[in-house]
Parts: sequence; structure tokens; C-alpha cells
Amino acid sequence: MTKKALVLLAEGFEEVEAVSPIDYLRRAGIEVKAAAVGETLMVTGARQIAIRADTTLGELKAADQSWQDWDAVIVPGGMGGAANLAASGETGALLSAMARGGKLVAAICASPALVLAPLGLLAGKRFTCYPGMEKDLGQGQWSGDPVVIDGNLITSRGAGTAGLFAIAIIGKLLGEAEGEKVARSVLLKA
Repeated sequence: MTKKALVLLAEGFEEVEAVSPIDYLRRAGIEVKAAAVGETLMVTGARQIAIRADTTLGELKAADQSWQDWDAVIVPGGMGGAANLAASGETGALLSAMARGGKLVAAICASPALVLAPLGLLAGKRFTCYPGMEKDLGQGQWSGDPVVIDGNLITSRGAGTAGLFAIAIIGKLLGEAEGEKVARSVLLKA
């Protein structure tokens, strides 16, 4: 059965942190949908690169697709994007439901601190995020590692670790050998 992942895009997202997982997961044969948080499919990132999402969270809900239809949800960072995701009740409900259901929740850069922490999804977990954003969170155990996997939670530090982040997601969904295969094919690990 094909694994399915949802990548959330909100205005101001960090482009590399969204596109690397979309690209790498598709290379691994994972079905990936980019879902815009908002009304429009065109979402502009932090560096003013516009990406056309496959769908919106609203369209998924209208089509009766629930969190159970996905194996993973990926939350890119970027300060503006993370703030917009955190402000979305629809996003919070999806992430909380997926975490409670044992689905994979993966967040990078500012998103572990700004999106996951307010939902309580870092409580009792090891995590990482953009350096300095871990201060005053009061939950979980921060690590300086580029990528941290704790159960059904994967976190990463920033744009420079986006490739490793994507490989970790593949490894969790399909097995480490598949992750390594993609890493070699893109020369992430030559």
C-alpha cells in the first residue's frame, strides 16, 4: 500500500523546507499532496517564490478526507509561515488528531516551537528546532542534532537540514534502506 504524506503550506513558508520533502518523498514513491492553509492554491514563500498547492485544507475537508487518510503530515518553517500555521485552527486540529492517532508528524525550523509546542505536541519528547527558538518552551527535551526522531515525531533545525529531514521521513515511512537509496540518488550522502 502506498504511503501518503500531506505538506502544509501557509503564506511565508520556507521554500527549501517544503520543496525538499515534497521532492524526496515523491522520489521514494510516497504520494505527496501540498495543502494550502487558506482559500487560494497559490502560496508565496518567505523568499517570494510562489508555489501552487495541490489542494487546500478546506477542499480536503469538503471531500471528507480526514487525518486517517494520511500517514504523515509535514510542517515547513519560515517565521511567517509558522505563525500563519499556528494561527489556523484547522491546522491545529489536524496536527493534534494525527499525533493522537499515532501518525507521523514532522516539523522543521520555527514550526516545532511556534506550531507544535502550543498544541502540546513536544511534551515529553526529544526535539530540535531553529537555534534559540527552544528557549522558554518549557516542554520536551531540546537537542542540537540536525534531525531528531522520537516515536511519531520528527523535527529538524532549518533550511540547511531539509534534505536530512526528508530522508528521515522516508526512513520512518518506508524503512531506512529506502531513505538511504534516495539520499545516494540526490548525492546527499555521496
